[in-house]
Parts: sequence; structure tokens; C-alpha cells
Amino acid sequence: MKVLVTGGCGFIGSHVCEFYRKRGDDVIAYDSLTKYELERVGYSAGAARDYNAEFLKRLGVDLHVKDIRDKHDLLRSTEGCDYIVHTAAQPAMTIGWEDPELDFSTNVRGSFNVLEAARAHQIPVATCGTVHIYGNAINEQLSEGETRYLRDPVEIPESEPISQGVLTPLHASKRAGELYVQVYADTYNVKAASFRLTGLYGPRQFGGEDHGWVANFAIRTVMGRPLRIFGTGKQTRDILYAADLCEAFHAFYERPVAGIYNIGGGSDTAISLLECVDMIGEITGKRPEVQMEDGRHGDLLYFVCNAKHAEQQLGWKARTSPRQGVGELIEWIAENEAIFA
Repeated sequence: MKVLVTGGCGFIGSHVCEFYRKRGDDVIAYDSLTKYELERVGYSAGAARDYNAEFLKRLGVDLHVKDIRDKHDLLRSTEGCDYIVHTAAQPAMTIGWEDPELDFSTNVRGSFNVLEAARAHQIPVATCGTVHIYGNAINEQLSEGETRYLRDPVEIPESEPISQGVLTPLHASKRAGELYVQVYADTYNVKAASFRLTGLYGPRQFGGEDHGWVANFAIRTVMGRPLRIFGTGKQTRDILYAADLCEAFHAFYERPVAGIYNIGGGSDTAISLLECVDMIGEITGKRPEVQMEDGRHGDLLYFVCNAKHAEQQLGWKARTSPRQGVGELIEWIAENEAIFA
């Protein structure tokens, strides 16, 4: 088959491209190669952006250097495709505060264009939502343990109220994109899904303080640099390994039941920032210097997915433990230290 992956040179997009090329499928990586989410990572944004593009070229992926905000280009590139995986996004809450127009144009206009392409060509599309759309009123439901925040019940389903608490531009743009997924499924019968994603991590993740905290902690530890934690460090997520997410995208292609899905590892992969730092220290044999800072506006202190809906409808379940996945991430960083110098 032929698959188009928006944001194909990004972290998740590159893994989706790799997944389908290894199956023997034709793959288009549709990416504008912007660097705005890499500008404050503390190492070469150019080297980071080029790394995945060169990796995909070696796999035989067809790279289209284009912007999802240009609907006409996107319509042309998706001709003859069987599936769209939409990973392109403005992903960071901090960038959303600073540049709400960029946030809107990328996450709302861009997602609208992707859905229009799926409708025009009558092909299924899976999009990347976020658990942030629930809002941070969840923070009011928590108790505080020794190393993490706690909640009863532990896991949160799709039926949890959304957009509660203090909202930021990222909350609005991601929720708008998700609403358009529902509209195109209901009105135009597009086989469309929005995956509410939790904390993602894995090799080829060039994480910084704005986005990609697991990789940020691992990179700084391997390179012997101090890292910063905003808040108590007890913030908790069920982190999801990139390869498991690729399996979820393909599960939707095989069983395209339109709708909204929590996609995460649940209580089996839940970890706090402090616990993640400890685990990275154990794996690397290095204890990073941690600088504690004040909490950030709009932060969600806790989210652990109930992903039973995805298991029932798509037959998908996360399988990679944090210890295994973070170990593989650290191996990749150690093999590519020159990028992070």
C-alpha cells in the first residue's frame, strides 16, 4: 500500500515511516522541516532536523518538503494514497503561549486540510491528539505520594470531562482538531480517528524542555549536563514507546472504527519525573544534577490512560515497559553523542 505521513521527519512521524517501509509499503514523508520546536533544545537544531530526514532517505522514503497549511499541495501529494497518518503538529504548550497564531494555523488549519484530503480521496486517516485536552482540573483530584501524584481511580477513560481548568492555546487547537475529526467522521463518513496521546518517547526523539521530557532527561544525563524540573517532579504520565504507537496506527488501518481513543500504556507504564530521573541514573550509572524550578502555567500534573476502548475496538495494547524503552532510547543517544555536543 501507499502511506502518507505528515510530519514524517519528526520523532513519531519517522517511526511511522520506518514501520511501513519495513513492511514493504510505499511511504511519503510530508514535512516542512521547520525547526521551531528544536530552537531551545541546547544542541544543533539543524543536525537534529537533518538526522531523521537522512535516515528516511536511506530507507527509501519519498520526502515531500511541503507545509500542511497549503491544502492544494497536500491534495496533490495524497493522490493515490491508501492511508494518512497525521503526526505534524505544534506540540508544545510553551510555544503555544508565545505564538498562538502558529499554534492555530498548524494544529487547526493543518488538521482541517488533512481531513479534507482524506475526504477527497476517500481514505482513512489517524491523527495525533493529546491528553492535554482534558484540561488541568484533574490536578484538583490528586493526593501526593512520596515520589508521584496519586489518583483514585488510577486510570482515566475517554468519558472524563474535557477542557476543564486553566486552558492555553494548545488546549484549544488540539480540541478543535479533534472536533473536526468527529465532524468528518459523522458528516462525511471519513474513517477518521483522533488518538489522545500521553507522554511519548523513544530513539530519534530530540527532546527539550518544551516537549519530549523523557528524551530531554536522558540526553542531558548521558551528556553530563544538568536538567531542570518545573514543579515538584511528582508529575505522572503513562509513557508510551514509539514502536507501540506505530502498532496503534496500523491497528486502526486494519480495523478503522472512527472515533476518539486514549492511546497509552495505562498503569503498567506510569512513571513520575522523579522516578524517571532515578531510572535513567540506574541505567546509565550517572546521577544527573537536577535544578528545581517553579511550576509552569497550565501544566497537567497527572494523566494515566484507560486505553480499554482502543483494546476493544482496535485490538491494540501497549507492550513496552519503561525500563526496556528508556534503555533503548539511552543506547541510541550514546551512539549519536556528536549530535548533542
